[in-house]
Amino acid sequence: MSKPKIGVQAMMLKDKFEELGAYETLKKMSELGYKAVEISQIPMTPENVDEIKRAKDELSLDIASLSCVVEDEGAGGNDALESQFDKIVQDCKTLDVDILRIGMLPFANMKSLDLVLEFTRKANEYAVKLKEHGIRLFYHNHHVEFMRFDGKFMLDIIAEECPDLGFELDLHWVQRGGADPIQVLRKYADRAEIVHIKDYRIGQIPDEAFEALANQDVPTFYNYFVNIIEFAEIGEGSMDYKRIIDECIDLDIRYLLVEQDMLYGRDPFDCLITSRDNLYAMGHKDLF
Repeated sequence: MSKPKIGVQAMMLKDKFEELGAYETLKKMSELGYKAVEISQIPMTPENVDEIKRAKDELSLDIASLSCVVEDEGAGGNDALESQFDKIVQDCKTLDVDILRIGMLPFANMKSLDLVLEFTRKANEYAVKLKEHGIRLFYHNHHVEFMRFDGKFMLDIIAEECPDLGFELDLHWVQRGGADPIQVLRKYADRAEIVHIKDYRIGQIPDEAFEALANQDVPTFYNYFVNIIEFAEIGEGSMDYKRIIDECIDLDIRYLLVEQDMLYGRDPFDCLITSRDNLYAMGHKDLF
């Protein structure tokens, strides 16, 4: 049984990619100890692909996965299977990648279960086509996949309806959806070689909320009160990542990717240092 490798979800570094370029950003990431990366929301221009390949070769990086959308959605930086299938396959071959992932259920498809399944069934069709090229297609969850329909989670319905689609389990969003990250990991371990790790923190109620309360504006205070959930560096929130990662090792997960959707003014490299140091302290230095 091989141990998972801890890497980075490049979405949190997209501003650095624009500022420093792909190679220099990945070099800095590598110097922090991270030797695997998932490319997401980074335009896959010929120049970026060349620089990512250079970083892979010169810095001994694993390109854990590339990102795509199913249909053209405009801005976002990820290529579409509908219109760029051959290019996506070629980028995977160039970068020696066998995992492709869909980062999100499109907002418009969240309106109903029928629209969810319309999207995921189409994704499943592409998953079948991609297998012919040695590439597996994974679907990344958020909290909405833990809506219930006739007593069943949306995620479970997608799993039943789309057997060729893998799952990239985002454990923060599993927790935010009210489910148990370890139970979900165990249930879908055979379809989830790649996992997102980020912590789940309850932030402070801001001064503006108490000012509203002093003015007897209870609804405004309550709105602040129920919206203080924050994304956090690993070890800075309430999730038991020592136990979770031990479980991922037992389940033979291939990659654990550190991600933080919002940084609250911090530099992303500083956030990665905090997560790294806390993971080291948990005893997981050997996974870097």
